[in-house]
Amino acid sequence: MTLVLEGVSKVVAGQTHIHPTDLTLQNGTMNVLLGPTLSGKTSLMRLMAGLDVPSSGRIIWNGKDVTGQRVQDRKVAMVYQQFINYPSMTVFENIASPLRLMRMSAAEIKTAVHEAADLMQLAPFLDRKPLELSGGQQQRCALARALVKKAGLVLLDEPLANLDYKLREELRVEIPKIFEESGAIFVYATTEPEEALLLGGNTATMWQGQITQFGLTPSVYRLPNNATTARVFSDPPMNFLRVTKAGSVLAFGDGQTAPVTSHMAAMPDGVYLAGFRPNHVALSPNVPGAMEFNTTLSVTEITGSETFIHLDHNGEPWVGLIHGVHHLKIGQGLKVYLDTDHAYIFAEDGQMVAPAPYAKAA
Repeated sequence: MTLVLEGVSKVVAGQTHIHPTDLTLQNGTMNVLLGPTLSGKTSLMRLMAGLDVPSSGRIIWNGKDVTGQRVQDRKVAMVYQQFINYPSMTVFENIASPLRLMRMSAAEIKTAVHEAADLMQLAPFLDRKPLELSGGQQQRCALARALVKKAGLVLLDEPLANLDYKLREELRVEIPKIFEESGAIFVYATTEPEEALLLGGNTATMWQGQITQFGLTPSVYRLPNNATTARVFSDPPMNFLRVTKAGSVLAFGDGQTAPVTSHMAAMPDGVYLAGFRPNHVALSPNVPGAMEFNTTLSVTEITGSETFIHLDHNGEPWVGLIHGVHHLKIGQGLKVYLDTDHAYIFAEDGQMVAPAPYAKAA
């Protein structure tokens, strides 16, 4: 089974929510839609489900054009950020509800519900009402109701966003296992790069209604095609610095120079953007030849084992992620260091020119 979007777009009241999009999702795959709020993730999922009709293009499911087909006539399941359970029904009846609409026999329903409940670790709670469950168990109930339909396409729209940290971590580990057993196409929307990396599979990065890149999750993270993808797939976002190449010399925006390294040697002379992730900012020159930059400390955030440092570099905001607890004074001048092997080079229009050597070697 495959789901194919061919030039699918969505325009509402003259505003483009989804630009023309081509995308192919294969059977038995986990596919993450990663992007900030209002990037188009939910709009794209609603088109996939048949809840909305595209303004242009076609949706092909398993070789059949289903563009105008009602959602009720598709084998699709969708789980939202908010728990959607029937409070007056038991967990058993909640999970069974779509099967009753499908007019399955009582014996078939019982078997299917128990299989889904076992998978979601809900078997001891089938006689309870949803409000008697914890938040995580309520979301498991919603997931079980989606999975029990044996849908070929399961859409998960930020399903863990309202759970506490412990429950999110628990379900993040379980969801890939669940999808492996179901064999369906899973589409999972999230705003969190870390969640995309934990889920694995494929990732489509989204920005302002467009898919900027799609591929295996580790590859999209390590080798972004453009600066927009790099920003989306980095939390905090990737830092950028203007750099000029002239022969064998790189000149940075604050007057620093460095020799051109091998991964930049083939680049034509000109102006570029160097991008580097927060975890590659250092407070000391940890490698020979590390570049030194003068910044001003704006904010610090201590997480326990790490410290986020928010910096001002010539009016540009940077963020560094430093291991350990660092007690620094707000407003102080701070020297930070960058190994150029960790720098991605983008053209002025944002397209990737030279990936960072560490990323290509990973």
